[in-house]
Amino acid sequence: MLQPTLVPKRQLPRFGFHTHTELFNGRAAMLGFIALLAVEVNLGHGLLVWP
Repeated sequence: MLQPTLVPKRQLPRFGFHTHTELFNGRAAMLGFIALLAVEVNLGHGLLVWP
């Protein structure tokens, strides 16, 4: 069986909905939610409180 001498490199797309960008956005959202909960626990009330 013949083996190729040159293996092309795959380039990641620059924009759009892709697996790596969706994973990054999901992880950033989870970190933001945990940070919001930590601030609310520290303050003793919700961050978005109507005066």
